[in-house]
Amino acid sequence: MDRRTVLADAAIGVLADAGVRGLTHRAVDAAAGLPTGTTSAYLRTRQALLTALVRRLVELDQGELQGAGERAPVGSAEELVRGIGELIEQRLTGEGRRRSLARYACAVESVRDEELREILVPRENAGRAAVRAFLTERGVADPEARTTTLLACVDGLVFDRLVGGGGVRAEEIEGLVAAALR
Repeated sequence: MDRRTVLADAAIGVLADAGVRGLTHRAVDAAAGLPTGTTSAYLRTRQALLTALVRRLVELDQGELQGAGERAPVGSAEELVRGIGELIEQRLTGEGRRRSLARYACAVESVRDEELREILVPRENAGRAAVRAFLTERGVADPEARTTTLLACVDGLVFDRLVGGGGVRAEEIEGLVAAALR
């Protein structure tokens, strides 16, 4: 990995662990195991640090969603529920949890920062396309809007469990999928 990627990955971890106030150039240096001043040399300002962090976060998220969509075509509601459940599990545990915490912190920051907001805008990927294709094949009216709503609800479940703790039951996901199909 190049140095900027190493720093961006370290910044994601710092943001997840210490919050927005804890995200400093020094903290990123320490998390990356690099000499003090390294982050400042590569990402001079706080804005540059945040931008690099958000770009890396989106890159990692897009890779995850692309892989999920490519692994298994969605042939049934049960398969969609299972795929969403796996994604939620990834986002609530391990490095996925840290990325989720960083993602939501960046989302709040993006309210006041147009550049960050533009980077964070949901993008097309194989996961989104698989959900949309599944809904289209079932004759759902306005599958694009239903896809957006379903994925926003999934995102809401992830946020709720990050904040409140616990996991997501299959019945909850089944309810969301059933609502998208109505």
